[in-house]
Amino acid sequence: MLKSYKVEIKPTQEQIIKIHKTIGVSRFIYNFYIDHNKKIYEKEKKFISGIDFSKWLNNEYIPNNQDKLWIKEVSSKATKQAIMNGDKAFKRFFKGLSRFPKFKKKKNQNVKAYFPKNGKTDWTIKRHKVKIPTLGWMRLKEFGYIPTNSKVKSGTVSQNINRYYVSILVEENNNTIKPINKGIGIDIGIKDFAICSNGMTFKNINKTSKIKKLEKKLKREERKLSRKYESLKFKNKKKKGEATGQNIQKQIVEVQKVYQRLSNIRTDYINKTINKIVKQKPSYITIEDLNVSRMMKNKHLAKAIAQQRFYEFITKLQYKCKLNNIELRVVDRFYPSSKTCSCCGAYKKELKLSDRVYRCNNCNTEIDKHLNASINLANAKKYKIA
Repeated sequence: MLKSYKVEIKPTQEQIIKIHKTIGVSRFIYNFYIDHNKKIYEKEKKFISGIDFSKWLNNEYIPNNQDKLWIKEVSSKATKQAIMNGDKAFKRFFKGLSRFPKFKKKKNQNVKAYFPKNGKTDWTIKRHKVKIPTLGWMRLKEFGYIPTNSKVKSGTVSQNINRYYVSILVEENNNTIKPINKGIGIDIGIKDFAICSNGMTFKNINKTSKIKKLEKKLKREERKLSRKYESLKFKNKKKKGEATGQNIQKQIVEVQKVYQRLSNIRTDYINKTINKIVKQKPSYITIEDLNVSRMMKNKHLAKAIAQQRFYEFITKLQYKCKLNNIELRVVDRFYPSSKTCSCCGAYKKELKLSDRVYRCNNCNTEIDKHLNASINLANAKKYKIA
């Protein structure tokens, strides 16, 4: 089966220049393809596919424009992948699956450099380093994480602020042990991140002092950035301590560093939570089909829901379950898991959102509301397989 590994790398200064050049060209080609398609559609009312644009770019545009020869200085596979990414974005738009493709901005750093495996020696993996096509050997920051006996298919190099990462797609055998324990139901919430039917509780990491300190720091850094932008508006009036474009760019990097730190902590917590759940070796895991987009419309809870990253958690849980032969069950979003008693099955209609304890009027059972919901999810009879 195919599996991906993402590791931080330590490139040399020469390799950093090559990475920046490849990422820059990939971003330019992606934006150029979108802009070219918009112009062609306005004039001729037709869509240019990625293959046709690639032929036109290499056979007509670059030879006739000598100032664009720098496009050829990077890997041709990287530029072709950027075109195909744009082609995929347009096709998703035509099918109604996404919005119209947007231009990629340099400051967002959302472009990756794609490197396929062309020769036998490309993407050679060792315990502490990896050989990337056109870039050469590059040192890994985590030793022994990527299995050296894996068959590499392709890989990408990406940049996030002042850090560089390599993501490698490998083909390896899936030697997983069959699940031996009974199933688990998981109730996802805001007060606590996840409550399992077997008693395991994972708290909301966003309420910890570490996250709160970083969020305060983020507010201060964003306030500094806002003041620099305000100062730049009065550029013609020479004042002492006036902000320049270079100072603004430095402050943008400082803001991005805090965002990166917060993102890394939350992602790490999700990964560890899923790992602990899967290590229980349940025969199945049941979750509720949450309507996250509708939940986000509540202005009082939108920020708390966004910080919990429910979509990322469900996506990674689905991948881990598939990897470990665990059946992932998804119960309908209207299933009354919170309002049904897990002991006698009685339905309590008047349960409020503020109630933390479920008290059954039929059998007098008192149980935590979320634990009660997770037990009901584990015992659910109607579900879909994810």
